Amino acid sequence: MFPQHIIARKRDGHALTREEIAAFVRGATDGSWADYQLSALLMAVYLRGMTAEETALYTDAMMRSGTVADLGHVPGIKVDKHSTGGVGDKVSIPLAPLVVACGVPVPMISGRGLGHSGGTLDKLESIPGFRTDLSLDTYRRQVAAIGCALIGQTKDLAPSDRKLYALRDVTATVECIPLICGSILSKKLAEGIDALVLDVKFGRGAFMKTPADARQLATALVNVGRAGGKRVRALLTAMHEPLGRTVGNALEVAESIACLRGTGPADLWQVTQALGAQMLLLGGAAADVTEAEAKLQAAVSSGRALAKLREIVAAQGGDVRVVDEPERLPQARIQVPLPAPADGWIADVDAMGVALAALRLGAGRARAEDKVDPAVGVSGLVKMGEKITAGAPLCVIHANDEAALAEAKAMLGRAITVGDVPGVPPALIGELIG
Repeated sequence: MFPQHIIARKRDGHALTREEIAAFVRGATDGSWADYQLSALLMAVYLRGMTAEETALYTDAMMRSGTVADLGHVPGIKVDKHSTGGVGDKVSIPLAPLVVACGVPVPMISGRGLGHSGGTLDKLESIPGFRTDLSLDTYRRQVAAIGCALIGQTKDLAPSDRKLYALRDVTATVECIPLICGSILSKKLAEGIDALVLDVKFGRGAFMKTPADARQLATALVNVGRAGGKRVRALLTAMHEPLGRTVGNALEVAESIACLRGTGPADLWQVTQALGAQMLLLGGAAADVTEAEAKLQAAVSSGRALAKLREIVAAQGGDVRVVDEPERLPQARIQVPLPAPADGWIADVDAMGVALAALRLGAGRARAEDKVDPAVGVSGLVKMGEKITAGAPLCVIHANDEAALAEAKAMLGRAITVGDVPGVPPALIGELIG
């Protein structure tokens, strides 16, 4: 089990054994492999790939590199959701309380934003006092008590992933389906769930640019999750323009609250409802999609979903008043509308362009150590196909820095196109895999 021998076998295109994969993951966990040896094998996997069996073994070894949470004391089928990341993708925040309000427990461990995509943890932490750093014991007790916990990865869960992801990020080996499967599913399988719904995004603002690439990733994730003994489904969703009308942490929390009030953007509700329906089906709370959608709608109209959000915020130390008074969320010092240059139609809203503008404002992080400004971002975004008059706002820019504001304004001007013909975005909801 010398590292150089394992590296050479994968370099030469061989399938690694269970023992070789375990040695690699153990080396990442306990430091017995040097960073350059870990990086060499990551690159060999990137270039040579892994079989389905190797990918399942790799995911299992990463899951077992730390604690595997036991939620057997929580009644019902525990179901989580994971998104591969996008722009304005705040779905987890309304989705979790919505599904719990329909009777399905949702233990949810989320991540932070890196690069152009936002992170659920950063958004939740824009709620004053909200804690995502709960211990595993507190996590288990909260799921048992109120049906849900929204936390970050603890030091006990899949510790090998923290090391290997950091190396992948700096060795150009992120875009590798077996490594993606291991990273996503090792954490999800370790959190104590019974079933998982995946939101695999495709388009300009997504990690996978085409439906074919998204389908390939979704199929691999479903197969590996099932090999781990879980019920898994994946929904392909489009990410060509931002989801909803806000990009930025506190702004997205406010929009999530509006979604649970039934007043949020139609596209945000469409994706939330589609994923929620699959979660209810896997959780045994509905017999078909029609029944599931009706239950989700009833949870919103009755106020039960919003009440569950209040319960979650209170349990995790947040200021519950923000649920009814979103203006208590952090507010940017400067709020400036971006006027449309002419009469016409919204021909395009480039998700990546909007994301990079929000990143420049400070809404995300280019490096893991960067500090996020919870107040900044973009609100009131127009959508493709809408009519616009000259001078009407294309969006409102929320900034705390004049130089960043000027740059973001120029970037958004390039990202949002007004033309003579309305733009037609692709269908938001795509295939269901599994």
